[in-house]
This record gives sequence, structure tokens and C-alpha cells, in this order.
Amino acid sequence: MAKLEVTQVRSAIGREQNQRATLRSLGLKRIGDTSIVEDRPEIRGMVNTIPHLVSVKEVD
Repeated sequence: MAKLEVTQVRSAIGREQNQRATLRSLGLKRIGDTSIVEDRPEIRGMVNTIPHLVSVKEVD
């Protein structure tokens, strides 16, 4: 199964609680943190909730 590399590029300060929780559930705590996650519909939904805070790349 494909994987996604999700990197936090902006701060969660001042964001809504659900956006901060989404970052935490993706394993991101601070700017520059990177997490490798499986490419599943649930994860895509999380990323689509916070596209302004993260960058996403597909990895093999």
C-alpha cells in the first residue's frame, strides 16, 4: 500500500481545537515534524481538514 509523507509547515497556535487534534492524530507536534502514514481514505480526510497547515508527498 502507498504511503504519505505529511510535514507540518505552519503553527497550530490560534487554530480550532479539531485542527490541533487532527495534527496530533497524524503524529505532528511542531513545525518541521514529518510523519509517514498509510494512504487511506481516513488519512486523506484528515489531511483535507488541515491543508493550510501541512504539506503532503506520496512515497514508495
